Amino acid sequence: MTRRAPDAPLFEDLVAQRLTRRQILQAGAAIAPMALVGCAPFASSDASASKISQLGFKPIQGSKADAIVLPSGYSYDVVIRWGESLFSSAPDLDATRLDAGALFESGAAEHQRSQFGQNCDAIHFFPLNGRSDHGVLCVNNEYTDDALMFPGHPGFRGLRGGVSRAFVEQHPQVVAVAKAAQGVSIVEIKRERGRWRFVKDSRYNRRITADTPIDIGGPARGAALMRTKDDPAGARAFGTFANCAGGETPWGTYLTAEENIQDYFANLDQLKARHDVDPFIVESHRRFRMWKAQSLYNWDMADSRFNLAVAPTEPFRFGWIVEIDPLDPTGTPVKRTALGRFAHEGASPVIAGNGRVAVYMGDDDKFEYVYKFISNGRFDPKNRAANRNLLDQGTLHVARFDASGKGQWLPLVFDPKGPLNAAAGFRDQADVLIKARMAAYLLGATPMDRPEDVEANPATGRIYIACTRNENRTVEPGTITYGGREVDTRPNAANPRGANNFGHIIEIAEAGEDHTSLEFSWEVFLLAGDPSGDRLITDLDRIKVDSVYCAGYAKADDLSPIGSPDNIGFDRAGNLWMVTDGTQPGVSNNGCWAMPTTGPNRGRLQQFMSGPVGCEVCGCQFSPDDETLFISIQHPGEGGTTAAPRSHWPDGGTSQPRASVIAIRKDGGGVVGS
Repeated sequence: MTRRAPDAPLFEDLVAQRLTRRQILQAGAAIAPMALVGCAPFASSDASASKISQLGFKPIQGSKADAIVLPSGYSYDVVIRWGESLFSSAPDLDATRLDAGALFESGAAEHQRSQFGQNCDAIHFFPLNGRSDHGVLCVNNEYTDDALMFPGHPGFRGLRGGVSRAFVEQHPQVVAVAKAAQGVSIVEIKRERGRWRFVKDSRYNRRITADTPIDIGGPARGAALMRTKDDPAGARAFGTFANCAGGETPWGTYLTAEENIQDYFANLDQLKARHDVDPFIVESHRRFRMWKAQSLYNWDMADSRFNLAVAPTEPFRFGWIVEIDPLDPTGTPVKRTALGRFAHEGASPVIAGNGRVAVYMGDDDKFEYVYKFISNGRFDPKNRAANRNLLDQGTLHVARFDASGKGQWLPLVFDPKGPLNAAAGFRDQADVLIKARMAAYLLGATPMDRPEDVEANPATGRIYIACTRNENRTVEPGTITYGGREVDTRPNAANPRGANNFGHIIEIAEAGEDHTSLEFSWEVFLLAGDPSGDRLITDLDRIKVDSVYCAGYAKADDLSPIGSPDNIGFDRAGNLWMVTDGTQPGVSNNGCWAMPTTGPNRGRLQQFMSGPVGCEVCGCQFSPDDETLFISIQHPGEGGTTAAPRSHWPDGGTSQPRASVIAIRKDGGGVVGS
């Protein structure tokens, strides 16, 4: 087992103790926006953003309805559904025939490669000709809910037996369909007469799937661990999958994040039994919690590269940030290995004052870390092509949150005389990046409660980290073995609750308002939960397991309950918008919430939208004029089957549920949320 560096800090703040660290980040109106030129995120160049009013919608109540619920005066369009064809040459999926086996038929996989993928997640809008009503939408298709696709499938959530494997043995063609339904969907969209629609047969329309050739860029290109029998040069991978959140670069490309790649690889125990395999390969796979025998999806039954015993290095080619040019439908995507390999939730680039680019990222698993990449080169706003490989050279850092309210970005750099050396299992910088989790652990980074989306506020430059939840935090001292290493389960200063059933959000201010700084200040911005009763606290001097904290906001009856913040986004005024994935207080459906980050209403959390039954709400992306909020409705009806669906959204009646992208707009026009 990899051992932690002997000088790594230990946190001893338990939930029952009084937290007395001083408030480093100023609250409320005292927060001054960063200069819009130089230090702010690239999306904040519109100086009019500071003039937009605070949130003014009437909040909704949590809902259990199988419907989209919005405040009065708002409507939504279903922009595109799973299975809708991007081209006239391919048919639309006939969802009325799912329970009859439509996806078992010959040609289903080929058709799916030209149809919008399943279980949409991240959304990013790229304007065409600078317009807010016409652009290219990049959408992740994270995974397939096979029970909602294939009749007779027993479901896979929580399944650990052999029934699912028997199903794939009986229907091996389902693997090709599932692989074609994942990856990324790119579509041209327009708003006409106030309604959004996608443009069939657009030259921008494109599918990138689990079999699409993708170049490998950066320090890990050609590395020993990246080489396979099919690709002895280690220069090109086949496919991207498990695509969760994403980001967009200042030069107009899309960053898609490969997250839970471990669920696709089988037979770790068989690999461990081989005596000709480097033990550090096995340890790295354990660190990713690869499956000991059958995997979650059983792709190995139709494609041997997902069998660890046959292709032990194949997993190292996944778990990266992939860059895609949405305006070049013939361009080859590139895996940017300088940004590190872990369960990427997303990637949020920011231009620093000196022109270098910082990219903030979270590793979405329990007791994992927050990262920042800093480029060596500088962004050239006048030469798009000059930025093409900007993310291939730079330094990846991992965050340590100190109990004082200060923090440091620790560089993940190979050093023969340092902790990241050959004795620790790292032969070179490529190894450090491939095994970023192991490197971060050795450096003493702070293990977090599932750090998912990490985003920069366009109005203030502050960084916000959504930590979805961690039920394995414990009030009393304890340890567990998780991901092949021993983990201290006690709360720490940056993760102050155990168990953390509803999650929280951290706010960071970089030292000197410089996104290339290696020092920062931080504070808890939100402790999610139900603020009713005596649960709401207005400062962080005493925290209980069920405490709720909303950036110091004091009126409990003016706040909405929330659980499991996941993807986050901002409007131009700097209001924080968040969507959820998990149990909500009161057991209502997942949805979307908003709260100001500055001014007298800082922390006033209110629910804006509720999704249909069984769904996760993802995306949270505004059009440039803030008049449209794009949201993904992922896995509506989760837990059901084609024969017994739990949801009939979006088409109603007796229809099958279909993951879809929606566009929320204000009736009559105007800024969403104002």
